[in-house]
Amino acid sequence: MVSLRHPSELPVVGVVADGRTYRHLLYLLLAVPLGFVYSTVFTFGVAFGLALSVALVGLVVLFATLIGARLAAGLERRLANALLGTHLLRPDDLADADGALAGVRKYVDAPSTWTGLGFLSLKFWVSLLAFVPLVLLASALPLVAAPVRYPYEADFGEVNGEPVTWAIDTLPEALVALPLGVAGVLLALHLANLAAYVSRRMAVALLGRPEPSGSVPAVSVSGDAGGSDGGNDDSDTGRDGTAGNSDAAGDEAGSAGDDADASGDFDFVDDPAPADRDGDAR
Repeated sequence: MVSLRHPSELPVVGVVADGRTYRHLLYLLLAVPLGFVYSTVFTFGVAFGLALSVALVGLVVLFATLIGARLAAGLERRLANALLGTHLLRPDDLADADGALAGVRKYVDAPSTWTGLGFLSLKFWVSLLAFVPLVLLASALPLVAAPVRYPYEADFGEVNGEPVTWAIDTLPEALVALPLGVAGVLLALHLANLAAYVSRRMAVALLGRPEPSGSVPAVSVSGDAGGSDGGNDDSDTGRDGTAGNSDAAGDEAGSAGDDADASGDFDFVDDPAPADRDGDAR
């Protein structure tokens, strides 16, 4: 019996039919402006706050920068969940505090404040990395349409101040441009998935808490408890050991779910949706 594979599972060209690829492209499109905004705002806030730290206004600016970083990290967590396939929960490391000074200290002491600020600092480099597949895709797509739109002049930017162009005036030139454009599109999509993979690993490491992958069913020990009289101590010990094994199995399953797909291989795309995970658990 012949089994039909989904087009997205085909090697090399399957990336075109994979819907996750286009979510990754959207994430990179948003990463470009956001990365530059984060770099400008938070660099200015930290520098200005440190310069005026001898005065009260500098401390206020630094604290406002930290709060802004937490808000921006929350936005990035939502973007990662929506477009990168992560399942991150909001950090819960803020301690209860009474009073204004204690309220300020709880944000400074929270590890999520600093990990979020670290993610925003790295976001600038992600925005630079996102330029490569986006620019390549913008240059390759017109070549794919060359057979139906020639004559036209393809523009590939500038080198040493001189424009790099290709005047496609004949059908043979257009037919040569077509496979070049297809190769460029495929390369751009794979690079987009690679950049999204890097961003997803950053988000898992620095933003929020991973969502539990599901609880492991507890093993019944009623048979051991009823097998002999006076064996309550042994039964309790068995239950404690079972619970410990279940917790360990749950931790190992969660760790494996973050690092690999169901087949154990990295594919630079997101993990299965929560609904699929729940179905597998059931």
